[in-house]
Amino acid sequence: MHYRRNKILCIIIVTILFLSCNYKTIIAQTQPDIKSPSALLIDAGTGAILYEKNPHEKLEPASITKIMTLILAFEAINSGKVELTDVIRVSERASQTGGSQAFLGLGEEQTLETLLKCIIIASANDASMAVAEHIGGSVEGFVKLMNEKAKELGMKNTNFTNPHGLSSPNHYTTAYDIGLMSRELVKYPAFFKWSTIWMDYLEHTDKQRDATMLANTNKLLGKYEGLDGLKTGFHSKAGHCFAGTAKQGNFRLISVILNSENSDQRFKETVELLNYGFGHYSSVQVAQKGMVQKTVAVEKGHINEVNLIVPEDVNLLVEKGKENNISTELEVPDILFAPLKKDDTVGNLIVKQNGEIVKKVDIVVSEDILKASLFEMFKKVFIKWFKL
Repeated sequence: MHYRRNKILCIIIVTILFLSCNYKTIIAQTQPDIKSPSALLIDAGTGAILYEKNPHEKLEPASITKIMTLILAFEAINSGKVELTDVIRVSERASQTGGSQAFLGLGEEQTLETLLKCIIIASANDASMAVAEHIGGSVEGFVKLMNEKAKELGMKNTNFTNPHGLSSPNHYTTAYDIGLMSRELVKYPAFFKWSTIWMDYLEHTDKQRDATMLANTNKLLGKYEGLDGLKTGFHSKAGHCFAGTAKQGNFRLISVILNSENSDQRFKETVELLNYGFGHYSSVQVAQKGMVQKTVAVEKGHINEVNLIVPEDVNLLVEKGKENNISTELEVPDILFAPLKKDDTVGNLIVKQNGEIVKKVDIVVSEDILKASLFEMFKKVFIKWFKL
């Protein structure tokens, strides 16, 4: 009865905190006035920078570090290296990690899915360590993977020394680099399964312990239209940090605020950045992944024709009111010759704005085209002759 009463009280308190303030999307008339030392606003689809302030200044990111931890976790899941159902035994090192925690006990066993939930919702450092040990074999092995992935993503001013973000002399990144890894994380739909949960509970394997409340550290959830992630961070050296993302229609923005003086400032400035982005820009989908752009003839192939497609969504960031000034042209041959492999590039989709080329996108074949056998070639010639 005592546990149930405390649980209900916690729900009431957290609900009041979440409903105490709401932010509306408004059109910002001028560039954002950001007081925090470093900030960034980018279009998640194209990577275009809409606002920046000291974007390459090296700063400690605190728990924003966990964005990279999550990227590696989802990458490992997608590759089949690990599964969400994997049972992970919490090590002494993980259980003794300080800062924000899920209060995992030594030897406690939880699934990878549960630990990811603890990281995403409650920013649990102990869960981050347990996941790192499971995927990397050791914390040190995982940190090596973190830095390798950072290099792969083009994060030139980043170095990680741990998977959780607790202060460390050589642990740093920049607003720009955080934008790069945030763009990578939002590619995983599974992330949003948990990032939009504002409160949950962790049931410990030791049933004599009360469940641990997991309260989301993202205080803009439910208060800003379309906001569904990413990650907060705080410690005395990093200040108050927040990498946020919101999607309105097909337009997703990513904002970064680093080293704010207080928690309210980081969220208010995030709102200011997002209002500016959504108020002044829109994302136009020029072509959808897999959309057939043209069907062309095939010579000497086992098929007579093949569809040409774009291998990924093609979006263009434009100022509001200028969405109709976009046109496209295809640069592809009228005939293709076998053999060709699926996704071989055979031309370009040219995207123009006001008649000026702003983007070139690969056009690829939609399937393998094998070279026709002698029998198939004879058959084609015979049919062609017979039609004459």
